[in-house]
Amino acid sequence: MSRVCQLTGKTVMVGNNVSHSQRKTKRKFYPNLFTKKFFLPEENEYITLKISAAALRNINKKGITACVKEARTKGYLK
Repeated sequence: MSRVCQLTGKTVMVGNNVSHSQRKTKRKFYPNLFTKKFFLPEENEYITLKISAAALRNINKKGITACVKEARTKGYLK
């Protein structure tokens, strides 16, 4: 799984580069990913996740346990 957020499922998007003359060429929009290590107190272990900046904000807001539980129910994380 490369360039996919493990908590939110964000992935690469495709769009166009548009020049001044309105000529369009294909390009990719990559998610803003980080590799971070988190401690899960319920499982008493560390997990390493590749997450986006938006997922990191969600972890700060909800907590790592709630975010991991939600990602597992949605199927983003095993």
